[in-house]
Amino acid sequence: MPFSLVPDRLFHRYDEVTPDLLRELGVELLLSDLDFTLAAKKTRRPDGALKDYIAGLKDAGIGFVIVSNNRSGSRVTEFCDELGVPYQGRAGKPSPRGILAAVEKAGGRLAHTAMLGDKLLTDCLAAKRAGVLALTVEPVGGAVTLWQKVLHALQAPFKAVCRRKLREIDKKSF
Repeated sequence: MPFSLVPDRLFHRYDEVTPDLLRELGVELLLSDLDFTLAAKKTRRPDGALKDYIAGLKDAGIGFVIVSNNRSGSRVTEFCDELGVPYQGRAGKPSPRGILAAVEKAGGRLAHTAMLGDKLLTDCLAAKRAGVLALTVEPVGGAVTLWQKVLHALQAPFKAVCRRKLREIDKKSF
């Protein structure tokens, strides 16, 4: 299992990860963290923009599963029920087991799966260990607590490596 904290792609928000981009990357199944990735922590209900985003993925034939370490099953269940999407709770990220279970549950293939998240130490590392693309977004609602600010500051060097690698790829494609 590879150990890497360098994501494959970086985005400001989840909605920048479009169905067209996912198809270009060969992704048929998008897994996503919930808290700070799709909504601010403790958000009980998805907003209209997120509902539209999920509808767009479904229309494009891209599967979607939420993979969360969240221990509050009722909140995640309600959130996912309202979105009409399955979820894998208590995923144990950075262990790959939650991702592997979600892919199996969705009938997906690892080679055609991506994991979207805001934290390199959990979401990105779990994705890399599971052998799926690691897509990283800035935290929804920003880093609020001191711990979140420290955690996101620690991620900066790894994000810089990703940006540098992507610039090199862009230069080669011209």
